[in-house]
Amino acid sequence: MLKATLKSLLSRKLRLVLSGLAVVLGVMFVSGAFVLTDTLGRSFDSLFSSVYSGIDVQVTKKSELATADFDGPEGAPPTIAAAEVDKIKSVPGVAEVTAQASADGARVVGKNGKVVTSFGPPRMGENWVGENDMLKLREGRAPSADNEIVVNAGLATSAGIKVGDDVGVLTLQPKKTFKLVGIFGYTGDRDSLGGAQEVMFTTPVAQELMLGQKGVFSSVDVKAAGGVTDEQLRDRIAAAVGEGYKVQTNAQLQAATSKSFKEGLGFFNNILIGFAGVALFVGTFLILNTFSIIVAQRTRELALMRALGGSRGQTLGSVLIEAVAIGLLASVLGLAAGVGVGVLLAWLFGNLTGVALASVGVPATAVISSFVVGLVVTVVAAVLPALRASRIPPIAALQEVATPDRPLTKLTVSGALVGAVGGTLLGLGLAGKGSGNTTLWLILGGVLITFIGVALLTPLLARPVVGLLGRLFSWSVPGKLGRLNSGRNPRRTAITAAALMVGLALITGVNVILASAKSSLNEQAAKDVTVDLIISGDGDQNGPATFDPAVMTAAAKIPGVTAASPEYWEYGQIGNDRRSVSAVPDAAAWASMFKLTPQAGELRFTGKDQAIVDPDTAKDRGLAVGQSVDMRFTRGEVHHVTIVGIYAKSNVANGFVVSDNVIPDFRIQQPAWGYLKVAPGTPVAGVQQQVDTLLKDNPEVSVANRAEYVAAQSAQFDQLLTMIQILLALAILIAVLGIVNTLALSVLERTRELGLLRAIGMRRAQTMRMVTVEAVVISVFGALLGLAVGVGLGSAVVRALKDEGFTQMAFPWTQMATYLVLAALVGVVAAVLPSIRAARVNVLQAIAHD
Repeated sequence: MLKATLKSLLSRKLRLVLSGLAVVLGVMFVSGAFVLTDTLGRSFDSLFSSVYSGIDVQVTKKSELATADFDGPEGAPPTIAAAEVDKIKSVPGVAEVTAQASADGARVVGKNGKVVTSFGPPRMGENWVGENDMLKLREGRAPSADNEIVVNAGLATSAGIKVGDDVGVLTLQPKKTFKLVGIFGYTGDRDSLGGAQEVMFTTPVAQELMLGQKGVFSSVDVKAAGGVTDEQLRDRIAAAVGEGYKVQTNAQLQAATSKSFKEGLGFFNNILIGFAGVALFVGTFLILNTFSIIVAQRTRELALMRALGGSRGQTLGSVLIEAVAIGLLASVLGLAAGVGVGVLLAWLFGNLTGVALASVGVPATAVISSFVVGLVVTVVAAVLPALRASRIPPIAALQEVATPDRPLTKLTVSGALVGAVGGTLLGLGLAGKGSGNTTLWLILGGVLITFIGVALLTPLLARPVVGLLGRLFSWSVPGKLGRLNSGRNPRRTAITAAALMVGLALITGVNVILASAKSSLNEQAAKDVTVDLIISGDGDQNGPATFDPAVMTAAAKIPGVTAASPEYWEYGQIGNDRRSVSAVPDAAAWASMFKLTPQAGELRFTGKDQAIVDPDTAKDRGLAVGQSVDMRFTRGEVHHVTIVGIYAKSNVANGFVVSDNVIPDFRIQQPAWGYLKVAPGTPVAGVQQQVDTLLKDNPEVSVANRAEYVAAQSAQFDQLLTMIQILLALAILIAVLGIVNTLALSVLERTRELGLLRAIGMRRAQTMRMVTVEAVVISVFGALLGLAVGVGLGSAVVRALKDEGFTQMAFPWTQMATYLVLAALVGVVAAVLPSIRAARVNVLQAIAHD
């Protein structure tokens, strides 16, 4: 039986390739993700090893702000007073001390007048402490005056600047101009360390611009004297400086920093694996359909084996052996392809960031996951067809027709029950009935089970819907035959269409959510926002872009401007949590710009340390008007802030808004947003041009009218949709392969039928048209199913997020129509090879085919 199975497998090489291709693509994503993260992880290990090569022990101050469960920007590092540096120098065993004044957030203005962007690596502003074993000047000299800087070679190239140029730099303060006096590089002929942009000032300037005050440092790097170990020196320094400081050895620094970067890579890894899961889920439909057709084609063959003495177990085993063989081959090919993809992505990452890549390795996790995933998916998909094969009676060997169509009652009932379970789980997840990760798993599980339920119900819909669609092509005999062929086996048609349904349903669902978000944003802006001009920028990982406060002062004096309100932003510690906080000079003016009304108290500040807040936040924290809450920011002492007003729930404003006396304690004491109201009759465009002139020294921000601002915010949704469409393109590709596979195997199954049609006068072109109609009908049916399911899922999510600002339900009709047209084209493309094969059938051999 084993020999017969292997011989049958090898005799159908095309079937083998088509069956395994979906698994290859899914496994490729899984293994590629592990290869990528392993390569980048070891690359960062090597990078941080060199970064900390000249440091035996590093001292930093512990933050007084809460850090647990906080994923926002860290803000400015806590500072170390100069007196503490002297104390560290006096510790026995200390050979050399280097005090650093550095922080992320130095943005250089390039030759084109725009800020040099970064795709993740930090933009460091530091004090020049001299050359060392790793860092060397390549051009010019070290900075000696307060208006001089040096930059690394990577930043000089990106900015298009050279020694002698005047260079603008944005820091905690508005743009200042410096003379570039030197360019430095690193050992190994590196222009940057991991793509980081580095600007170095004199020490007093670095302290003022990057840390906010002179005479303080962000960290102290220490070298040990001979005979003193890192651990011994660490313990001595820790005892000298006390509990308020973090003292780490070289090894601890490398491990902690590398761990932080690897956690970020882990998130990226999970995204890739998530889309690989979608691809494999879609691939399961392809494999299930393939084996179903294979079993149908081999009915007589399997029945003859039963008649010759083969048992049900042997028949079951023969199909599963074929599945294992396909799974093993697909896993090997998928692993190889995944290594290639992982290397390619790592190479792209290295070129974008400047990280020197470690040698490519294939971790055990990549190998194990590839074979486990490949085998499990293939075998699971083959189980039902294998069980069906084992139930074939020996008498079937004498029948002309292989397998009669079976009733759909059990399948329909099962689909309804499974769909109900999936819908219930999805509803619980969207209603927030879970806690923490439970909610996410409820939603993901609900979506997955809902898809399975819909797939089980699809055969019930296949025959009537396909019949209706097919009538569009019934104006010719080939069209009629194609329609009848697509509806003759509803199970097969349903499984083929379900693969396309999954990918399109996910894309459509996301599209509905984003379209509703855009519509809600437009509706809220028109209804609740009264400002005419908004000053803002994109910002980076450290928070929103900021601008010179003098801009708002000057803008308020422009003829026609009736109100001007800046808004400052900071992450602060509120009680035991860290949350974003806004500060405004005039709460009443700010509130009027967003049509906020008081629910309790007053929306205005009459003194220091006052705040207004939205009702949900007040309820969650048990706050009422007159009560106080403790707030602490990057600098300064704790503020006992009194709640003077609670504003009615709004879709455009939420959280704490505090009085402006706390702004000096913010990390960046510049406004992040500026709002302007223009008098009726005054041309807004004219005022906008004048404000734009005021922003010439603030290249990170721009001024936009209300419509332009909303359009810019909406554009972010389009970028997200594009990214999701690209990642889900693999699932769509597998669905196309499913249609190709089904048609190719169906052509083989109908060889004799095609021969008879050709014998009675059907031309080759008509044969190709018949197969093409069948493919288009199946493809459009899958697309309609996907659109319907996607609209349902997207609508459910939007309705569940009603309290989160989703006030409008919108459907992307243009995109949905585009998907439908593309689905028809997909059917045409998928039919090319099978239709050519059908047209080339030898008439005499086909008639004699058994």
